[in-house]
Amino acid sequence: MSTFNLPDLGEGLAEAEILEWHVKVGDHVRVDQPMLSVETAKAVVEVPAPYSGVVTALRFAPGDIVPTGSPLIDFDSGTVVGSMPATSEEELVEKATVGAARGAGNIQGRAVPAARALAKHLKVDIAGVLGSGRTGLITLDDVLAAANIGPSSNGGTASNGGAAPASAREAGDIPPDASVEPLRGVRRAMAHSMSLSRDQVAGSTVCDDADIHHWTQRGDYMLRLLRAVVFACRAEPALNAWYDPSSQSRTLLRHIDLAIAVDTAAGLTIPVLRGIENKSMDELRAAILAQKEAARERRTRAEDLRDFTLMLSNFGTLAGRYGIPLVVPPAVAILGAGKVREDAVAVSGQVQAHRRMPLSLSFDHRCITGGEACRFLAAVIADLDKPN
Repeated sequence: MSTFNLPDLGEGLAEAEILEWHVKVGDHVRVDQPMLSVETAKAVVEVPAPYSGVVTALRFAPGDIVPTGSPLIDFDSGTVVGSMPATSEEELVEKATVGAARGAGNIQGRAVPAARALAKHLKVDIAGVLGSGRTGLITLDDVLAAANIGPSSNGGTASNGGAAPASAREAGDIPPDASVEPLRGVRRAMAHSMSLSRDQVAGSTVCDDADIHHWTQRGDYMLRLLRAVVFACRAEPALNAWYDPSSQSRTLLRHIDLAIAVDTAAGLTIPVLRGIENKSMDELRAAILAQKEAARERRTRAEDLRDFTLMLSNFGTLAGRYGIPLVVPPAVAILGAGKVREDAVAVSGQVQAHRRMPLSLSFDHRCITGGEACRFLAAVIADLDKPN
């Protein structure tokens, strides 16, 4: 019998949700035949069969959340092909540890990649952590419990003496007019990203306004914001970067892959516009429309959700003036644009009504100085202040 484990699909998350199986027990499958659909890191991904053979067991059901590296499906026989091999004794999850010794049947210290990275950050010895996941897999909660942060793996209080979290409510504590809705898919991915931001970023925010009263063409706020971001990155390159806390180093990037926040019925999706510094306004407009449509139809490609160098949230299209956008590592900055409205401003000793765009720039203060952030924001404003 051969077992295929859920591979690391390159999304940066430690798990996936089973949406639909395309095969059942007893089916004869061929190599590269679609086996199932999963949702991970805000994208729906089709997982192909790595074997040709007869399906003997499906380890999870639709709706289950599966840790990366967990046994997923069993085959009666078959040959591994392609680039995602994994056996029941040598799980793919262990590839996150470079040069680690892996003996057949040794499961001590097996951890999802995100848990291993968190353990390193918190200085927790992963070898001494007891995994609560399937077949002893170490999860993020296990690492947090070992570091005395948050709830322990048995659902009790953490050793710091804090009270049990509200999520541990008994069924009888839920009001009769309420309904419990587990976070799944896009919303679950957002929870992971925001937790990562909370735990790893030393956030700070500066705010100001751009006077857009003299624009010759109204509207197209997003396009003007993209142009302003490119202008600002040239004036202050420090904010178009990645930060690595393990080596305390930052990588300054010349290309600008901008992640944009798209509000959908399923939740917040953050697709990436690649190489915006080299695109014309028409190309940028087409790229924005394509990514918004893909996000709302839940067909955003996995590769369009990662490796962004900078982030933009144009939340003012809905409501809100200023905000504190959260930076998602390894990026170091996010620009938020609030709702445009007329303000009373002093011009040559007279009060006039001018249309202004409020801006909020959040940055990782571990590697970005206040001066760098303010220079970047000043450059954004200088470009937005131009009539056209």
